[in-house]
Amino acid sequence: MGPLHAIVELPSTTNPRNGWVQNTNTWPYRAAGPNSPDPKRFPKYMDMFGENYRGVHALQLLTGSKGWTLDRLQAAAFDSYQPGFAELIPQLINAYDALPKRDARRASLAGPIGTLRIWDYRWSAGSVAQSLAMFWGDELRNALNPPKDEPANKVMMRIGRDTSPAQKLQALTVAIARLKRDFGWASVPWGEINRFQRISPAIEHPFSDAAPSIPVPFASSAYGTLAAFGSAPKPGTKKWYGTSGNSFVAVVEFGRRVRARAVTAGGESGNPASPHFNDEAERYAAGNLREVYFYPDQLSGHTERRYKPGER
Repeated sequence: MGPLHAIVELPSTTNPRNGWVQNTNTWPYRAAGPNSPDPKRFPKYMDMFGENYRGVHALQLLTGSKGWTLDRLQAAAFDSYQPGFAELIPQLINAYDALPKRDARRASLAGPIGTLRIWDYRWSAGSVAQSLAMFWGDELRNALNPPKDEPANKVMMRIGRDTSPAQKLQALTVAIARLKRDFGWASVPWGEINRFQRISPAIEHPFSDAAPSIPVPFASSAYGTLAAFGSAPKPGTKKWYGTSGNSFVAVVEFGRRVRARAVTAGGESGNPASPHFNDEAERYAAGNLREVYFYPDQLSGHTERRYKPGER
């Protein structure tokens, strides 16, 4: 093993002319759009992951943009467009349209294909297309069967290219069967599947379909949503519960007086008896960030008690 690189040898960008930088757990070579580091100048081992659809989405929102405000930044953080599905779903529809006229799948898949054909690739709690797409995406990844050590970014960026039309159609058939098995029909709104639940302080949370939970409209970052909620069925459940993705979200405006809004998944307390154990759950799911109080005048009317070091 050779010596470690100095900081100045790493790909980086400082105060780029475009006026913004972004990172979505992706490579550094699109961090500032056209003003990003040039990958030709760096060893390949400095990036082992590549681009992801979240990075694609961020660039779509940022490129050529000006006049950012706190409101606009918050709206962008919860922009519902999913460029991964915008790329992948047309490939599925093309595979369906290419079927012979007498192929039985034309009838069996007609309804779901019709739903996906008119979809705008945006998530919402009421979206049936989102449910179909998420279940289909799961099955398509299974069909791809990537090596276990392949970075997730690389898997997602080749999942459409490296699966056949037949695999795409079969993945939809299996996805529909799963929806019917777990929920009784294939036209399930996404919010009935995708849930936030906090009923215990345990790190290994005991999820249960019988316990209270709330719908979450946003979905896995794998398909490009910036508001990320990594969910899946848990032992003994049919519904999908989130355990990764957005945990703390903040938008901040720096100036003579700092302004910020934020939200935490669930709440600030780890004590189920506290009113602050789960009081931010609805805000979290709605993307309704609370004001952050930096200054004494902001705390007026929002203070439950005052504390000084040494007091109990």
